[in-house]
Amino acid sequence: MHYKGKALTRRDFLRGTIGATLGASIMGPKFVTAGSKSTGSTLVTIVRDKNAMDASNTVDPAVLKAMLNETLIKCTGQKTPKDAWNSLLKPNDTIGLVPTPHLNPTHQEVVDAVKGSLIEAGFSEGKIRDAQGGPDKPKSCTALIGLPGLKAHWLTGIGTVMKLYIMYSGSPRNYHDENSAKLGEIWNLPMVKGKTKLMLIDALHPLCDKGPQVDPRYKWAYNGLIAGTDPVAVETVCLRIIMEKRKAMRGEPWPLSPPPLCIEAADKVYGLGTSNWDNIKVENFGWEEGLLLG
Repeated sequence: MHYKGKALTRRDFLRGTIGATLGASIMGPKFVTAGSKSTGSTLVTIVRDKNAMDASNTVDPAVLKAMLNETLIKCTGQKTPKDAWNSLLKPNDTIGLVPTPHLNPTHQEVVDAVKGSLIEAGFSEGKIRDAQGGPDKPKSCTALIGLPGLKAHWLTGIGTVMKLYIMYSGSPRNYHDENSAKLGEIWNLPMVKGKTKLMLIDALHPLCDKGPQVDPRYKWAYNGLIAGTDPVAVETVCLRIIMEKRKAMRGEPWPLSPPPLCIEAADKVYGLGTSNWDNIKVENFGWEEGLLLG
């Protein structure tokens, strides 16, 4: 189906490709892990360290920095973090960091680690800014780095990547209709389109249900960073981890409500990336226990 130039309706989702294939897309073929062959070309990396947080869930900045360095190198294929940043950004870029702002916010340690890494790579501190907020925030930025926390959400199913820019719309309430399937539209607004250079997910202490409000029953120590340059592929991996955790908790499939239609819509309707497992390659590094890739 071709949606360009027409309004997206609930009927489109219920009778079209997205409604028909959502289940197969979300729970489709298993991921490829590091060292395996893949026919796809979209890379998503997962770097984990069981010592990233202690027993009280306090983040160890030194361990986190090492995880970030490895993420940057593995995600870009460069030799150093500096080379990695330079492959993603231009020297004169004004760089906007976009964390999850509240209710299960991105760990400040993650934001600080990314900012520190950029400065070490030679980018001016004065041109690195917090870009979370309303429509004016991304206008002054030439590049955006998404830093959302991994979490489920009671309005969107998953509240990680696609929802991250919702405040840029100026009217976030309008994007919760039709199970939030139109979130991808925000990514194509003029002040946002084409600016996202990296999606780096804070998966240290995710939430698999009842988000965005904090509910300790559904949080667990995953101790990971998930990254990629394709936001839809990254969100697809995030969804798999959440769904596998929910299944482990219940001992049987435990679907999200509402269903996360925003992911496949971001691919099929808004052209933001791939949600097709056959075109996603996941490479994991470090701690493998509880990886939750199925």
